[in-house]
Amino acid sequence: MFVSDFRKEFYEVVQSQRVLLFVASDVDALCACKILQALFQCDHVQYTLVPVSGWQELETAFLEHKEQFRYFILINCGANVDLLDILQPDEDTVFFVCDTHRPVNVVNVYNDTQIKLLIKQDDDLEVPAYEDIFRDEEDSGSDSDGSEPSEKRTRLEEVCLGFLQRDILFDYEQYEYHGTSSAMVMFELAWTLSKDLNDMLWWAIVGLTDQWVQDKITQMKYVTDVGVLQRHVSRHNHRNEDEENTLSVDCTRISFEYDLRLALYQHWSLHDSLCNTSYTAARFKLWSVHGQKRLQEFLADMGLPLKQVKQKFQAMDISLKENLREMIEESANKFGMKDMRMQTFSIHFGFKHKFLASDVVFATMSLMESPEKDGSGTDHFIQALDSLSRSNLDKLYYGLELAKKQLRATQQTIASCLCTNLVISQGPFLYCSLMEGTPDVMLFSRPVSLSLLSKHLLKSFVCSTKNRRCKLLPLVMAAPLSMEHGTVTVMGIPPETDSSDRKKIHCRWPGPRHIFFFGRAFEKAAESTSSRMLHNHFDLSVIELKAEDRSKFLDALVSLLS
Repeated sequence: MFVSDFRKEFYEVVQSQRVLLFVASDVDALCACKILQALFQCDHVQYTLVPVSGWQELETAFLEHKEQFRYFILINCGANVDLLDILQPDEDTVFFVCDTHRPVNVVNVYNDTQIKLLIKQDDDLEVPAYEDIFRDEEDSGSDSDGSEPSEKRTRLEEVCLGFLQRDILFDYEQYEYHGTSSAMVMFELAWTLSKDLNDMLWWAIVGLTDQWVQDKITQMKYVTDVGVLQRHVSRHNHRNEDEENTLSVDCTRISFEYDLRLALYQHWSLHDSLCNTSYTAARFKLWSVHGQKRLQEFLADMGLPLKQVKQKFQAMDISLKENLREMIEESANKFGMKDMRMQTFSIHFGFKHKFLASDVVFATMSLMESPEKDGSGTDHFIQALDSLSRSNLDKLYYGLELAKKQLRATQQTIASCLCTNLVISQGPFLYCSLMEGTPDVMLFSRPVSLSLLSKHLLKSFVCSTKNRRCKLLPLVMAAPLSMEHGTVTVMGIPPETDSSDRKKIHCRWPGPRHIFFFGRAFEKAAESTSSRMLHNHFDLSVIELKAEDRSKFLDALVSLLS
């Protein structure tokens, strides 16, 4: 059931209990976790934190801890499946679920005792009415004493009702999309409790920005939520500019601003940022000689010396940096890039350290998905969580360096895929497979990294192809997962559309109308071919597949979606 009063029905319930936190491995979940941890610390709530990267880890951890806890909090996992069916808990176990995954499973919605959904009701949920999808047993067979024609008519009505219920449920479940950031939901709880701090506000901002960076929400949704957070920023950071010199060296100040849509440019060189930001790399087509020439023309149009552009941003002449945003935006408009500036937030720690929200997203994401083998997934999770605290800026800067490597590897891999024609049309969808032995391939063995690569690859492909039909197709991406076990990760990416229209991850293309929920399509393709598939990720459009089954799986997927 949906929780209407987060304070009374959630926080005051767990405040006097020992609770277990299951937190998914994404930046928004980490930010929501940080806010909840701060609230729990303030009220001395006892809790245990367990990071989970998929359903297997969640089931194992629940079995391990279910005897010690009655209350469980799930962040960015659990809403889009029948949680009770998967975990098989005792009857007195209660789950509080704060999750952005949509659609919310209808069993979770209509369970009044064990499932408590911490989800904003003003999101476009469109949950079917209870009576439209669940039939009471009392309603069936009520005319058992009637005549034979009456019994036949009743059976026919039941069959028709069954088809109707199935269609209603299919219409509801066919799309996969994301709702309001969990970090924002937790910040609003803190605000309701009058315990919201500037740090919590910053974590909410980073959580929202993570959704934008990963293209999980529409531009309209992003701008709306930015407006909500902007009011809180004004409330928490209301000092006048004249007072800046009186601030202490360890203060925290958050600012709203229109900044450049360039990844990490304030911690990199402008040239590197232009080359490794998906938006500019795709628009310039930097994988081609012509694209590199266009970049040089762009820099010349701005009148920026190459020496200045290729050195660290911090070392650029102050006179150039003062008007840099306006210069870049003006030239970008000439080159067809109308969205070079975006609404965002920045944070100052004292006088020396400044970060954009997207900087923190990339750094935290890279720490969490680090390919280094000197630590477990839990170690990387804790390191990423720590980097969100202002007392651990060294970890944040380390994350920025990892993020630069990740962005470089992403663009190099995209260039390789496009130049060697690895993106091919399979009819109803595009397909690309990263081969074992490809440089940096293990960087993309984790779902978030592979998702960013796939979305950026599709953007670049759409910019490069002249085939109008291919521009409308979704992408199925495969990458090696484990050489030892012979497995690959396969994920479905929606067609590249205008960002203002993107809400739901779905597949639409010319010809007979087919609308598929990728997770369901993967399941059917695997089932029909007996392919060995594991649906372990919280995003249902991501699966693990035996490499030797890939060919027959793809053939079945083509048949299914044709």
